[in-house]
Amino acid sequence: MPSAKTVLHSLSFVAQVAAIVFAMKSFAVASHYIPSESMVPTLEVGDRIAVMKWPYGYSHHSLMIDPGVSAPTADGRVFSSLPARGDVAVFTHPRSGETMIKRVIGLPGDRIALYRGRLFINGALTPRIERAAYRYREYKGGVAAVTRYDETLPGGKTHAIIERTDTGFADDMAEVAVPANHLFMMGDNRDNSADSRFTQMGFVPVENLQGRADLIGWSLYSCAAEAGLKCGERRALTAID
Repeated sequence: MPSAKTVLHSLSFVAQVAAIVFAMKSFAVASHYIPSESMVPTLEVGDRIAVMKWPYGYSHHSLMIDPGVSAPTADGRVFSSLPARGDVAVFTHPRSGETMIKRVIGLPGDRIALYRGRLFINGALTPRIERAAYRYREYKGGVAAVTRYDETLPGGKTHAIIERTDTGFADDMAEVAVPANHLFMMGDNRDNSADSRFTQMGFVPVENLQGRADLIGWSLYSCAAEAGLKCGERRALTAID
């Protein structure tokens, strides 16, 4: 039977390891698994991503274990810094509490609208360039026919999106103004993303940010080759655009 000293030493070691893990995942880097197709083609189901915790500062949502206590600041964060338009950010869903990942489209004070699938920011049409039309097998089994575009946001950030149609139920939205200390988030898979266009999510408080997704560490994504269907690439140590 181990001595009391040995037991205490073991417990101390476990506590130190737990403290290091907590500090790393809360204040430096955390990893997250992608469970849905809302960010295709940027992210695929099965991608394991690295999320940097420091770029936006910290709130209780940043911590590995959320104490549910807000910082006594206007936006509920310390060392706060706003995301850039086009950042891929991980955040806590303002209603369900789930961990989500979307792209930052609107910053506080921005005016956002959609008309026939086209994105308008502060009254200006966001440019997009068609790159390819293809079909792919969805994670849940269906086949989707999409067009891939490169979209360029104000400030010059260019990223890929896919659209099934420009006349879908989510392709038109009257102009809305992003409130102070909030963000407007959208998925890159524009016709298959539950995001700020819908009241179920709405504007996302800056306080709810967990971090910025910068890297695909590795991927468990798999796709069987089928005639006429495109497969995404399995990636490792790949920067997220």
